[in-house]
Amino acid sequence: MNQDDYFFCGIGGSGMLPLAMIVQARGGRIEGSDRSRDQGRTPEKFAWLEAHGVTLHPQDGSGVTRADQTVVATGAIEDTVPDISAAKRAGARIVTRPELLSQLFNAAPVSIGVAGTSGKSTITGMIAWILHRAGHEPTVMNGAVMKNFADADHPFASALIGGPDLFVSEVDESDGSIARYDPTVAVVSNISLDHKSMEELRDLFGGFTGRAAKAVLNLDNLETQALAQTLPADKVITFALGEEPATLNAHDLEPLPTGMRFTLTELDGTKHAVTLNVPGAHNVANALAALGAVRAVGVPLTDAVAALETFAGIRRRMEVVGTANDITIIDDFAHNPDKIAATLKTLHAFDGRLLILFQPHGFGPLRLMQTEFIDGFAGLMREDDVLLMPEPVYFGGTTDRSVGSEDIAAGVRAAGRTAEALATREACGDRLMELARPGDRIIVMGARDDTLSVFAVALLDRLSCPLTD
Repeated sequence: MNQDDYFFCGIGGSGMLPLAMIVQARGGRIEGSDRSRDQGRTPEKFAWLEAHGVTLHPQDGSGVTRADQTVVATGAIEDTVPDISAAKRAGARIVTRPELLSQLFNAAPVSIGVAGTSGKSTITGMIAWILHRAGHEPTVMNGAVMKNFADADHPFASALIGGPDLFVSEVDESDGSIARYDPTVAVVSNISLDHKSMEELRDLFGGFTGRAAKAVLNLDNLETQALAQTLPADKVITFALGEEPATLNAHDLEPLPTGMRFTLTELDGTKHAVTLNVPGAHNVANALAALGAVRAVGVPLTDAVAALETFAGIRRRMEVVGTANDITIIDDFAHNPDKIAATLKTLHAFDGRLLILFQPHGFGPLRLMQTEFIDGFAGLMREDDVLLMPEPVYFGGTTDRSVGSEDIAAGVRAAGRTAEALATREACGDRLMELARPGDRIIVMGARDDTLSVFAVALLDRLSCPLTD
């Protein structure tokens, strides 16, 4: 990549920031804007970007003035955003984030694309760590911070800057952009209803795996199992928990307080003892997916298993914020029914009431998956668990707001569990302080809002000094 000028609209976003860092490392000059910066949210993130050579502008179009700038927008960008209308006036090239990312991805001689309804960020992080430990110097694009690569100078380590020959990326089906990627290795963790109809998803994932040299697929999910049967046997690496005859099989799963232990069996009967420092059966499945992917690019399984034992996890994936007065705060990205189910199952492997704060990431998902949300919470909450929901994140714009948090809470109550919808997140925080007692675990769930982590830390502070509250 040459000394081109790039302007990232929404540069603080989880998908934008790492891409900007990769483009900068390849010689691009980076400018950008972000509505969160203009509103004073997460100032430390924008200070870090400026300290790393990124010029920031208000999101009012004033930073886009030249035809030689390439303006990078999210896939769902609207012409009403001032930076986009300024780009059109200036004659600047406009590309979407998925367009730019897929161009970099497809240019690499070897590429690993990680797709699926849930688990993508963790699998991508696991692959990144294994390849890094194996000396492969991958370039990695993740949608979340990889703890193994985070340090004082890289607090937002959602990208790993490596060489141009091996590119690993999380790939999104929700906007259809998965169709742009031509992977050497296609990983699909699972397929379930999320943002698109099942028919659309089958087409998208089928094309994605069809274009790959190797596909790594989960036999425990009916949709990915069906996908595996459509591909030539020599092209597929399969994985499963339990009895399903797969290339990689995990059994004898043993939950640990902060991780999992299991036996990995290859198709030829070779066994490996594996210990993970991330909890839950879903993370065993994620580990198998990662092992299948690195195996496809030549990393010996024994080396990969050894690397996985020091995988530290992904930020906001069941991340323990801290404990005060014997009450533990957990910060978690779960935002769709599958992810919520995985989190609740994992937490219920150990004793303690759950106080769940779930902030929906939009009105659209609530409307699309109302029944699944209600069934998921009602089916997995225990009698003494409590669900609290503020209204969905809403930053303006036109959207159908006909289904809100009270609709979900009412459905959960009708099924015999305790659920409350409150007007604001702050009100939920006050209610949590009223409810919390020693032995409880408070879990803060939600996506697409960096301030949830700040909120979780504030809850811990309030628990630490309740007398001054």
